[in-house]
Amino acid sequence: MILILSGTGDGRWLTRELAERGYRVGVVVTTSYGYQLAKEDGASFIEYGRPAVNPAWLNQMNARAVVDARHTFAREDSEQLARLCHSCEVLYLVLGREETRVKSSPLLRPVLSMREAAEKAAGLGSTIFLTTGSHGLENFTGLIESHGMRLIVRVLPEHRVIKKCQDMGIKPRDIVAMQGPFSKQINKALFKMYRASVVVTKDSGRAGGADTKIDAALSLNIPVLLVKHPDTRECEHTREEILSIVSDTIAPTG
Repeated sequence: MILILSGTGDGRWLTRELAERGYRVGVVVTTSYGYQLAKEDGASFIEYGRPAVNPAWLNQMNARAVVDARHTFAREDSEQLARLCHSCEVLYLVLGREETRVKSSPLLRPVLSMREAAEKAAGLGSTIFLTTGSHGLENFTGLIESHGMRLIVRVLPEHRVIKKCQDMGIKPRDIVAMQGPFSKQINKALFKMYRASVVVTKDSGRAGGADTKIDAALSLNIPVLLVKHPDTRECEHTREEILSIVSDTIAPTG
């Protein structure tokens, strides 16, 4: 079985392509919506939640390869997983994302972490528009009371995610539950509607819609804090490269 730790559109693409080529594909997802999508994409097996990173898990899945297609910022256990796969002689491949390419602007400010983004956002205005989902939200919630700021969060329209935001003190009126990526026009309309003083986004490339968020904010003269992803590009592959590597080294079983 080819195991895909999913969470991106490219992960879905790989699931469909590998299933069509006769591979048994297992997909690990973190949301009920992701479960539904994996089912639609032809996954032979779907596991809900975080993977149990141990040899028994790989053996139980009869894994021949593990493809880490999660968002770059959701790979806290990637080094541990890489070591595990190596010790079990299982192919481990990481799906990379192209960095966001936009025109330079004094309003566009790169940062290295969500914590740094929160610290800098505190001095840029009264309303933060967070387009990074619920991951890392705890870095920003303290600003509501300590700096009297309004925090707008855009997240997936999932009960678990919305509940997390509310449990952390975000008012319903400040939760934008929508599934992206979004066009420049939609981003621009939302930033204007909520009177954003600063926009925070991750460097998720065009696939994650970072370019349209940045373009929309800059067109409104709103500062943007761009959270750069960890520098792991030397060990990453494109989705086409991963498909080729799997096809060249592992025979289909379906």
